[in-house]
Amino acid sequence: MSPGSRTRVAVVGAGPAGLLLARLLHLHGIDCVVLESRGRGYVEQRQRAGILEQSTVDVLRRAGAADRLEREGLPHDGIELRFAGRRHRLDFPALTGGRRVWVYAQTEVVKDLIALQLADGPPLLFEAPVHAVEGAQDGGCTVHYTHEGRKRALVCDWVVGCDGFHGVVRDAVPAHARQVHERVHPYAWLGILADAPPVHDELIYAHSPRGFALASMRSPAVSRLYLQVPVGTEPDAWPDERIWDELDTRFGADAGWRLTRGPVTQKAVLPMRSSVTEPMRYGRVLLAGDAAHIVPPTGAKGLNLAASDVAVLARAFARLYETGSTALLDTYSDDCLRRVWRAQHFSSFMTTTLHTAPDQSSFDTRLQLSQLERVAASPHAAAELAANYTGAPLPDEG
Repeated sequence: MSPGSRTRVAVVGAGPAGLLLARLLHLHGIDCVVLESRGRGYVEQRQRAGILEQSTVDVLRRAGAADRLEREGLPHDGIELRFAGRRHRLDFPALTGGRRVWVYAQTEVVKDLIALQLADGPPLLFEAPVHAVEGAQDGGCTVHYTHEGRKRALVCDWVVGCDGFHGVVRDAVPAHARQVHERVHPYAWLGILADAPPVHDELIYAHSPRGFALASMRSPAVSRLYLQVPVGTEPDAWPDERIWDELDTRFGADAGWRLTRGPVTQKAVLPMRSSVTEPMRYGRVLLAGDAAHIVPPTGAKGLNLAASDVAVLARAFARLYETGSTALLDTYSDDCLRRVWRAQHFSSFMTTTLHTAPDQSSFDTRLQLSQLERVAASPHAAAELAANYTGAPLPDEG
């Protein structure tokens, strides 16, 4: 692609949000170009979320990007809560009228979308960092970037920032035109990947006096596990044996219960914070995914919010280029933010109910346990948790 080239939509960032948007636009016959600052290998190896809501799976199916997901993804019909020596399972389909979730890593979603894009989709340029976006309030935008050692410019009708919280596109929105709401949580997660079969066929969320723990999976042979740790923890401070022992302690709802151990292949500490940027549109610049909002991982909402953003946005672009109407683009920010704040509320509920704060009192702990006991005892409370976890239908799902 030469300098001065033109497209209708410039998508900055080749994460799941940018790639899925490009795929949906391609299916609507809308020209776009995806610019990604990193190389393909890096993008395909970024470890992120692994839980897909019903709506996300449905969007991937409509995009023709779910073939491998159908073969290799693990459908889950519930989760298990562990607290105060108790084990309680939530049956999602029974509580939600049939909705469920899938375990399928974000890395695999990205690989599937990249393969489709390179096979028959619009241009996807790796190692193409964007330096600036101009013309947000004019009749069109210009995206300045570098590719193959040369400075280039892409003229477009619209720019969509899918390049994360620290991305360049957010900076195209002046500080006076956006408001950022944030919360930094006083704990972090130590996450590991291990070559060990999952101990349970569904996710386990554990509340314990020693802190939160989560047992998940990436496949029938690979476990994904998390421990609540203090902010600033270094991964090397936790040798493998210490991690396994602590996980056993926090999950031990009954005597003799133990995880299946195996080699730890990856170890990292994940900070916990919440952020929402309002509005998600400024002139001809639109934000999607982590560029607009970040949620703590307890509610499994990050990737799913990104997918819902771009599904709404693709529909708005389709309406624009089919009819000339900007009606759906004009309501894009408000439409998405309603879902974003619902997800933030649920993620905050899950996080504050299951984690132990550094200054937590016995009163705080008893409130947490009371809330968990209510979920276990009340069909209404269980149904609300299940509905939020599996996700609400998108507008075009009816």
